[in-house]
This record gives sequence, C-alpha cells and structure tokens, in this order.
Amino acid sequence: MTTSELEVSGSSWDVSQFQHTPFYCEENVYLLCKELGTKGIADAQSSDLFVVFISNEKKQIPLWHQKASSRADGVVLWDYHVICIQRKGRGDSPSPHLVWDLDSSLPFPCPLARYVSETIRPDFQTFSEFQRYFRIVHAPVFLRCFASDRRHMKDSVGNWLHQPPLYQPIVAEDGTVHNLNDYFDIRATDAVTGTGADMTNEVFTKKLGVVITESQLEEFFSQIP
Repeated sequence: MTTSELEVSGSSWDVSQFQHTPFYCEENVYLLCKELGTKGIADAQSSDLFVVFISNEKKQIPLWHQKASSRADGVVLWDYHVICIQRKGRGDSPSPHLVWDLDSSLPFPCPLARYVSETIRPDFQTFSEFQRYFRIVHAPVFLRCFASDRRHMKDSVGNWLHQPPLYQPIVAEDGTVHNLNDYFDIRATDAVTGTGADMTNEVFTKKLGVVITESQLEEFFSQIP
C-alpha cells in the first residue's frame, strides 16, 4: 500500500509489521523511520518524518491510550516517550499530519489532532510537575546523530532492567556510542518562545532539534513548509 492509498482508504497499518521492543521506544522509532521509507509509506530519505521526545524535568509525563497500561483509560506515567510525526502535504485538501506511536492503542497511524486530544489530553487538568515538553528532531538528522549503548537500562551492578533488542546497539555516523540522555533531558527553560520560520528552520538543522510546549505542538506542524 502506498502513501496515497493509505490516505484514501483511511486504514491503519498492522503494528506487528514493525520492530518493537518494550521500553526501548527511542530505538523502535529509529527503526520505524527507516522502515516507513523502505515500505514507501514515507519519503525514502525520511524527510517528511520528525522524531518527537516527550518528557520534563521530573521525568513524569502522563499519556493516555498506552498499551502498557493496566487501566481502562490506558494512562501511563512515563519518564519519557518517543513518537514519530509524519508531515503531510498541504494542497487544496491537505491530509492531516500523522502520529506513529508503536505503544498506542489508537489507530496506527493516528491523525495528529486526534492523538493530541486523546493521548496528550491538554484539556485534562494536571499538576505543573506533569507538564509535558516536546523535543522535535528532523528524522534525517536523528538517523545520522542518534546513538544508544543502552546503559540507561542497566542497574548499578550491570543487570538489565528490561531485556534489550537482539540487534546491535545503534551507533551514530560520527562514531558516538551514546547520547540518548541529550535527547530526553528536557527542561522547561529549553522551550522556545513564539513560532515562525526561525523555529522551524532550527528543527531541520540542529542535532537536538527544538523544544516546544504542548500548546505549540499542532501549530508548529501547521507552519512547517
């Protein structure tokens, strides 16, 4: 199925067709971006894809409709989470931007507006320490620069907290073996103010992209050329 066929049919993809290791969302999204290009769902160079890290200083972010939840509403308090957002063309009848979240029980992919409404739920009143921030990185930049040797998944004596994927750890093109913390270490002071061309240009050029608030998310993607 091509991208246009997916848009016309409105159908979802079978999430089992994509690599998924529980608790390794950053690696899952790394492989997802590559696979979307290989399958012809996204641009072959992943230029229409954006990797989004969601976190905050407390490392406590509530997200709904998560498969890992034991609650009816699917809420999970993650330390951080990673999703992929696919930018769609504008034109006379533009398709909605799509969210690819391998851990979500919503349609896969899910229109951005629905994902924001049902997973992020900005209308749900939470304490300030649960405020979520979004680091947006252009996927081609992420695929070149990201690295993880999975050290964050080991306890103080070197035992695995969660079993790692069977494939080898991801190494950046420049030989860096671990920089995951740089991506999910997000503080309120990192969030940019305002919108516009300067901010969108930065997401295409900076290794760590830009950090925005949840109230800026939909507007941000509506302004990307």
